[in-house]
Amino acid sequence: MNKNRLEAFSDGVLAIIITIMILEIKVPEGENFSDLQLLFPKFISYILSFVYVGIYWNNHHHMLQSVTKVNGKILWANLHLLFWLSLIPVSTGWMGEHNFAKATLALYGFILLMAGISYVILQNFIIAGQGENSLLKKAIGKDLKGKSSAALYIIAIVFSFFNEWVSGIIYI
Repeated sequence: MNKNRLEAFSDGVLAIIITIMILEIKVPEGENFSDLQLLFPKFISYILSFVYVGIYWNNHHHMLQSVTKVNGKILWANLHLLFWLSLIPVSTGWMGEHNFAKATLALYGFILLMAGISYVILQNFIIAGQGENSLLKKAIGKDLKGKSSAALYIIAIVFSFFNEWVSGIIYI
């Protein structure tokens, strides 16, 4: 299969994810700038998630540039990644609605962790399909960034139950 269809579908899903996130922020009832203060937690959670989705979109784009052919494993691994990314709007909305409460931060971190794991799975299937001398394998090297991200997500999830500020800083 040609990779263009996979790229187009993935781009569409990611665009919808961002659209859903912004639609969760409702227009304030009042007409004064002070009425916007109630939106601050929602806006901050939106910015954070927008950046995360943007990073995934960018990395996904660059990763697929190294792909010459797509097989069933890659298709399913890509869907697995898109599944976890599609849950970001729910956790983003919940987190913003409840001012970054403990459980909301924990769920947010869990979804980010699972998206990270699914990205690595997709990456590994692409490398397996392209061979150990693939451009992707050379580009990621030992993947210290990916491994450290997973460790930081786990730390942030644990901290979310004790100190929301530490958890939030780790996500940032």
